[in-house]
Amino acid sequence: MIALLIAGGFSLLYSLLLTPLFVRGFRKLHWGQFIREDGPQSHFAKRGTPTMGGLIFISGSVIAYFLGKLIMGETPSPSALLVILMAVGAGAVGFIDDFLKTRKQQSLGLGGWAKIIGQIVVAVVFALLALQFANAQGLTPASTSISLFRDLPFDFMVFGPILGVGLFVLWVMVIVTSATNAVNVTDGLDGLAGGASIFAFGAYLIIGFWQAAQSCAAAPGEAGCYEVRDPMDLAVIAAAFVGGLAGFLWWNTSPAHVYMGDTGSMGLGGAIAALAILTRTELLLVLIGGLFIVETGSVIVQRLYFKLTKGKRIFLMSPIHHHFELKGWAEVTVVVRFWIIAGLFVIAGVGAFYGEWLLQQ
Repeated sequence: MIALLIAGGFSLLYSLLLTPLFVRGFRKLHWGQFIREDGPQSHFAKRGTPTMGGLIFISGSVIAYFLGKLIMGETPSPSALLVILMAVGAGAVGFIDDFLKTRKQQSLGLGGWAKIIGQIVVAVVFALLALQFANAQGLTPASTSISLFRDLPFDFMVFGPILGVGLFVLWVMVIVTSATNAVNVTDGLDGLAGGASIFAFGAYLIIGFWQAAQSCAAAPGEAGCYEVRDPMDLAVIAAAFVGGLAGFLWWNTSPAHVYMGDTGSMGLGGAIAALAILTRTELLLVLIGGLFIVETGSVIVQRLYFKLTKGKRIFLMSPIHHHFELKGWAEVTVVVRFWIIAGLFVIAGVGAFYGEWLLQQ
């Protein structure tokens, strides 16, 4: 519990106090944001604002986690290290994309397939490692079962060890690429993705803490107990991201002094995907990340409708947050209302998680 508070508090102060120093460094390196030519006219004033801000809260969250464990004299757990691996790995793919944008002086960096390949590589490494490191109870960080509130009866290993592991890796790839690209799509307005991600990480903080309190290791045979490895440590790393994002959001709200860039959005998506997999709540991510799904869905629907109708559009512009901007909503209005929607999705997700536990009693 104390490690959780240390991690959250330190990462908050790290992002809040050090972001101005990072911004100065980004300006010297000419790491400025580029804006889509077909985007809202109001966004052109944002051209040149420092980007790659994901480096700030990702580094702060990682340092905060290790600091909390060090102060408490505890050993970092494989589960939390896997979340860090995913956040750093996915963030690295985003960093390459951001770096190419600044170097080429254009709004396009890595190609779409290059991003997907990078995300898949990180996902495969994560998936294979997540099936290792069994504890004294034989629990590995991840299981080969599909999960909702806990593992469901369906286990990929029913198809045999080789095909089963292969299908599990494919399942992880789907979750990781979906989550990283969904958060990336949402990152289009000042503070939108950051604020929505705080809600998502807050949900996993609560879930991890509750799973630790109701762990089968602590209370064997108790109705509704959770078979999850290192749930408290998952709560600690989630708290670190909540703090880091909160401090970053101080500087990222409109008008933003710095953007998280693909470095941040992909890193956040990777960390959220990892937490969903390791807390055994994969399908629950549909609710916890509901806003991200709505944003991504608006892009998919727009493109399909455009092709089927040979040029007609449902939205004035996708993702859907730009549609409301073009309808005349102020940017801050769109962001705050979308934060409310994100919060409602998370409340529904955490409520469903707790409700399932009550039904087990």
